[in-house]
Amino acid sequence: MSKTNEQIAMRVGRNSILINIGLAAFKLFAGIFAQSAAMISDGVHSITDLVGTVIALIGIKLANKKPDKEHPYGHERFESVATLALAALISVVGVGIGWSGIQTILSGDFDDLAIPGILALIAAVASIVIKESLFWYVRARAKKIDSSALMADAWHSRADGLSSIGSFIGILGARMGFPILDSVAAVVICIFILKTAITIALDAIGKMTDRACDDETVEEMRNVILVQESVDGIDSLKTRVFGNRIYVDVEIAINSSLSFSAAHNISHIVHDAIETQFPKVKHCKVHANPVDE
Repeated sequence: MSKTNEQIAMRVGRNSILINIGLAAFKLFAGIFAQSAAMISDGVHSITDLVGTVIALIGIKLANKKPDKEHPYGHERFESVATLALAALISVVGVGIGWSGIQTILSGDFDDLAIPGILALIAAVASIVIKESLFWYVRARAKKIDSSALMADAWHSRADGLSSIGSFIGILGARMGFPILDSVAAVVICIFILKTAITIALDAIGKMTDRACDDETVEEMRNVILVQESVDGIDSLKTRVFGNRIYVDVEIAINSSLSFSAAHNISHIVHDAIETQFPKVKHCKVHANPVDE
């Protein structure tokens, strides 16, 4: 990620933090004042958005450090580490919210549950609109700079928006004479949160375990290599995802009658073609195998 992209991520993160501070404060106030367990849970989830954004920004900052003696291949995986930390945080919050709702439901004491006030409904609607807008804003920037941590933060916002939909349904149901629905909504929120956490974690794990590129990208690389002059074939083509970057190892077949210098030049042409046409490729290693005509 270039310095400009890092600056974009930092600016998006700051905007997200400011929005979440205001929204979390309003939701907690509305939940307490209107006596809504679902809205209080929703407010707590918004607070985790704040922490999550900070984690994402730290990961992006570390990932952009230049290679050093301890990390000669760079620090891109720190962004995936931050993404995993964010997934863990989301999971803990989700379990806490769900457990609280389950305890209320299992108690069977529904008559003493308070009926949420109208302010809780207003807060739920405001949260749905704001968080969905924030999701699309952060998602667009994350795609632009290809940041997995920022994308995870965007989906965290989407999860918060979905949980607010659950809150709205629960609060509305409680106001219509079904107070238990407020706690049911808290459990539904938990499910949404955990699903988001699992999706985020699996993506980060894939980027930390040398997962290969998708078949479409590999096929595109294969076509780029084969059209280069004097390349007779591909003996091996391996890719691995490293954070949000890609490493490529390819063995090409060339005529054995060519000189060492010519073989080197062909390899260099293939190297440049891959790194030029695939901006996410951080390094392409090319080995030439001689074959008889």
